[in-house]
Amino acid sequence: MKDIGSIHLKEYEADIDHSEPVMIAESPGRLHLLGEHGEPGAALLLTTGINRYVRVAVSHRKDSSLRFFAADLGERKRTTLINLKYKREDRWANFIKMAIHGFAEWGYPIKGLNCTLTGTIPQQVGLASSSAIEMASALALRALLAPDMSDQDLLNLLSDASFSFFGRNEHPLDHLIALRSRQNHFLVVDELTMTVRPIPLPFKDYKILITDSRVPRFSVESELKQRNRDIRKGLELLSHKREGATFRDYVTEDLMESMGALPEEIRRRSLHVVKELRRINEAEEALKKGDLTGFAKAVYHSHESLRDLLEVSCPEIDWLIKRTTENPGVLCSRMTGQGFGGCTYTIIKHDGVEEYNRRLEDYERIFGFKPIVHEVTESGPAMVVHAEPLQSITE
Repeated sequence: MKDIGSIHLKEYEADIDHSEPVMIAESPGRLHLLGEHGEPGAALLLTTGINRYVRVAVSHRKDSSLRFFAADLGERKRTTLINLKYKREDRWANFIKMAIHGFAEWGYPIKGLNCTLTGTIPQQVGLASSSAIEMASALALRALLAPDMSDQDLLNLLSDASFSFFGRNEHPLDHLIALRSRQNHFLVVDELTMTVRPIPLPFKDYKILITDSRVPRFSVESELKQRNRDIRKGLELLSHKREGATFRDYVTEDLMESMGALPEEIRRRSLHVVKELRRINEAEEALKKGDLTGFAKAVYHSHESLRDLLEVSCPEIDWLIKRTTENPGVLCSRMTGQGFGGCTYTIIKHDGVEEYNRRLEDYERIFGFKPIVHEVTESGPAMVVHAEPLQSITE
């Protein structure tokens, strides 16, 4: 990753008070292993932070301007607090602006700020690069403006800002995951209780490969909104609109039989959610016991369900998953993220990587897309990595 301290100093040399600290925070990307297409508002996820990061540097300015610099893109944006609002053309800067908006909305005095961004998280492939910018920005701003603020208050601030700035009405699960990520652990994250259970990993000689299929994605948002509508309708029909009902009430085998009364498409979507809840519990128990076969079974069955019941996969992704079953070095593989293209993840032995990459040559020949493979490991949490005056930065 680029030396963000030196970049920040060079970019804002004329506008920096050298007696003031610069706050630099980093936040990891995120890889969903199971559960990301669950019940809206009541998701259960098996997930992890990954060692691809965003770093954001923030410092006070001598004037009241808000300045933003994306070092990797060489792009600059600017605004003022009074004009702080979402602008489509501001793209990456909107995620920093959202965090600033949150602190202003909570009453923290903000004047001028310099903000610099750099990172290594692949973008627009479902690895939470946008949420990482938000979290790194929020941590840097907390260090600068509200050092005594608790993590829970910070999550609440981001949730409020997400709604008032972007119009999102949802829990900030990616922010929670970033704060709770642990090396050598996967996380079970419960959206109903906003709690996290870390699970130590029994893998010793395995790597995690994230493969970007490079498949162009169109109309993904409308398709995903329809899936969510179907899932909500399925729960409504199953529960007879009972207040407080969730799909967790229907995990047991005898209750799953009642789904036969649902319209076929809604039945398939609902069945995916119910079975995925079971798979997450099975995967958690398998990991705790060191049962790699049981864990792999849950992962492969999850992909089959995404393909056949939720119908969010595509031929290219299915081809990538199918080929992993022919490689004896692979433990398991599955699509991850929104679907309709995007990425797969594969847990693979070190000696299986060469064969895996060789098969990707066939993929490019058949489909015409050149995949990109990222080797990752589980990450520690988002954190402030520097909190001193600029002239003392040495990275």
